[in-house]
Amino acid sequence: MQTKLIRGESAFSELAAEWDELASQSMTNTPFQTLSYQHSWHRHLQPEGAVLTTITARRDSGELAAIACLNIQADGVVHFNGCVEETDYLDLICRVEDAEEAWTAVFNVLCGPDYPAWTSLDFCNVPADSPTRAIWPRLAQQHNLSLAESVHEVCPIIELPATFDAYLNSLDSKQRREVRRKLRRADAAEVQVTAVSPDDDSQQAVNDFLELLQKSTLEKRDWLNDGRRAHFHESAQAALADGSLQLLFAEIEGRKAAALFNFDYDGRIWVYNSGLDPTAFGPLSLGVVLTAKAIEKAIADGRTQFDFLRGNETYKYRFGAKDTEIFRLHITRPA
Repeated sequence: MQTKLIRGESAFSELAAEWDELASQSMTNTPFQTLSYQHSWHRHLQPEGAVLTTITARRDSGELAAIACLNIQADGVVHFNGCVEETDYLDLICRVEDAEEAWTAVFNVLCGPDYPAWTSLDFCNVPADSPTRAIWPRLAQQHNLSLAESVHEVCPIIELPATFDAYLNSLDSKQRREVRRKLRRADAAEVQVTAVSPDDDSQQAVNDFLELLQKSTLEKRDWLNDGRRAHFHESAQAALADGSLQLLFAEIEGRKAAALFNFDYDGRIWVYNSGLDPTAFGPLSLGVVLTAKAIEKAIADGRTQFDFLRGNETYKYRFGAKDTEIFRLHITRPA
């Protein structure tokens, strides 16, 4: 394969016509591999002092076969662009059948004279079933590098059945009764679930979501800095434009009290973040109600999975989610 090293964010414009087509066929095809998400993360969240480098690999015909979008931090550590906060799945962007050849080409650039000096490769959030995990040990040995692999986090996922009743019946009896009771109570209180559409004021909708996110917990309040606000807005606009945004609100008496910021992408719902005003209508458990309604909608729309993304929060398992693992691959050069 023919490789090229692109320095800086010109990679996003240079590859704009090809990026998303390859990402949609990639071995790790998630919302986080799209051009809009990768560009937004770089623009708003790349650590200070980090340098963006993108390695591409092409077939002899000129067809784009792989994109490795990376940043080198000030301490010489190379990460995927997006690692580690805000981004739940990361990997080389390439087709499964090209993975071995593509990673070989990328490593040749990483270990070659033209790539900036680095001390280690620290690649996070690689899915358990990614071919990357089988390829890296051979390449590390070939280049005389030391490799360590560890489970980084879990991503609990619900495998969705054909009907919502079948889903409810899959829960343990106590949780099933709780969900049904809370849904009935919400219906009696005339709770409305609304979804943001292209005809709505999406900027205001994202602001409403961010207000609820900030109210949810002290940790979220402190986490939501200016860069993350901008990233939410930019990601929402891009996802709304391509039809993958699912921004849901639970409303009562004209007041938004809970929200889910999801991606509806590749037949799967990806629960990116949530917001809840804990002082609003607490007895109605609107966070639970909204999540149950989102699962019901996902089943009705024919989606196959409901992915809660990173984190082992207890509520995810109450909804019947099962753990999948994501890995961290860490390579160091010999002293």
